[in-house]
Amino acid sequence: MAFTEDDVPDLTGRTVLVTGASSGLGLENARALARRGAHVVLATRDPDRTATATARIQRAVPDASLEHLPLDLADLASVRGAVAAMRAQHDRLDVLIANAGVMGTPARTTVDGFELQMGVNHLGHAALVAGLLPLLAAAPRPRVVVVTSEMARAGQVDPATLGRPAVPHRPWRAYAASKLANLLYTAALAERLAQADAAVVVASAHPGYAATDLQTRGPALGGGALARSRARLLGAATSLLAQPAAAGALPQLRAATDPTVRPGSAWGPARGMRGAPVEVTPPPRARDRALAAALLARTEELTGVTHRTG
Repeated sequence: MAFTEDDVPDLTGRTVLVTGASSGLGLENARALARRGAHVVLATRDPDRTATATARIQRAVPDASLEHLPLDLADLASVRGAVAAMRAQHDRLDVLIANAGVMGTPARTTVDGFELQMGVNHLGHAALVAGLLPLLAAAPRPRVVVVTSEMARAGQVDPATLGRPAVPHRPWRAYAASKLANLLYTAALAERLAQADAAVVVASAHPGYAATDLQTRGPALGGGALARSRARLLGAATSLLAQPAAAGALPQLRAATDPTVRPGSAWGPARGMRGAPVEVTPPPRARDRALAAALLARTEELTGVTHRTG
């Protein structure tokens, strides 16, 4: 039988952190996890959008246990602040879903000078995961889910130039690179933790083609009539072709809660862009162990973190 939201086990007493939980897939994950009894930490940047999302979840789940954690993944100082706040307020973290992302953005950099999509989608999340590994290790069955995309199949990553803005900037090439980095990071971290005999399970998940505002927000950042036209076209295609956000969120939910999930495994829709959540095979570049190890090492250099459970 296909995995559905009703297959998420009882999560009473467990704490789950979801980045980007104010809209789209993150919001659907937060709602579904709260429905099953989890205490959900909404790690987001915009307090107004988060307040709206919180109210929406509480309408659907009146007894939802929710908490807001201010987090801007485009600023490593904000990431460090979020890590410090979590450590001060919680003695363990059961699940971390690294969901937030930007897509198809014009030439922009993070506060720390990284190309925006690599900085947010990969480097900011890696710094967050590294900082919270001790809390995850304190949980009985900890899980990290790194959200990627089918666009990773078109991605190319060179650890030597990781995060460096390219000239000329090609928005979709940069997005694909960040999503391949997500898969390589998952593989390398899973191997690192296995070597350390750590119990934290790290897996990846992609939503296929899901109806969210991610496809339009990034391109619209360019401003001007052309950017607005492209955003409208992407929005129209999404409304016609994409599966609902709740369906797109299912691979993340399964990777986060299914007890059969193995370290380093990948999850996505059965038919590539649509369908029930199943274990899938990452693209060949994502299975290059030497590249994955080099990417993890360079990630730690750039972010100033080390992935340790204690």
